[in-house]
This record gives sequence, structure tokens and C-alpha cells, in this order.
Amino acid sequence: MKTLQDIALELAALLEDGKGRDVTVLDVSEISSWTSCFVIATSASSTHWKSLYKLVKDYCGASGGAVEIYAPQKKIPDGDDWVLIDLGGIVVHLMSAEARGFYDLEKLWYNGKKLK
Repeated sequence: MKTLQDIALELAALLEDGKGRDVTVLDVSEISSWTSCFVIATSASSTHWKSLYKLVKDYCGASGGAVEIYAPQKKIPDGDDWVLIDLGGIVVHLMSAEARGFYDLEKLWYNGKKLK
């Protein structure tokens, strides 16, 4: 059976195949009570993050229910700078280069273990 870290690394490889840039996987299980891993990738445009989102969605569909996307309770307008995909134990962040530089999640979560 795959661990959350295994799945996060598979998602990272998938995002790299989809031309996501600077893909990073952080294990935050020791410092977060609500998730275990972050997968962070830079997208070039709204069209690009939509294609990366579809890759994640297709991966979840092919997992046979092992991984699923948790939708927010109320509809939140989509933005082009930062798209968050909640998979429960894994949170995928698709960010523009500007948002990634501004929020600098790797620095904010510096106590997390970098897996990739």
C-alpha cells in the first residue's frame, strides 16, 4: 500500500510531466495537525494550472477512491495566482511565479522535511 509520501511524490512527478516548474514536496506531518504533505508547483498561466489541476483530478479518479479531492463547502471564485487542491493528507498548491515568490511556502514551512 502506498504511503501519503509515495502519493505526493507521484503527484510531483505528474506535475513535472505537465511542465509544472520548481515542483517541491514537503513532509509537514510533524508540524501540521491537518495535513501530512504539501506538493507545490509553479504554473505559467491560468490555462496551465487548469491542465495541471486536470492531471491531479485524473490521478485521483484512477486511484479507485484511494485519493480524492475534497471540495470546499461553498463555491470560492477561482483565481489565477494560487489554486489549492485539498486531498486530505496531501495539499497541492499550484501557484504563479509571483505568488510563489510572495508567499514563499517553503520558507514559511521551513521545519517541514523536503522530500523533493
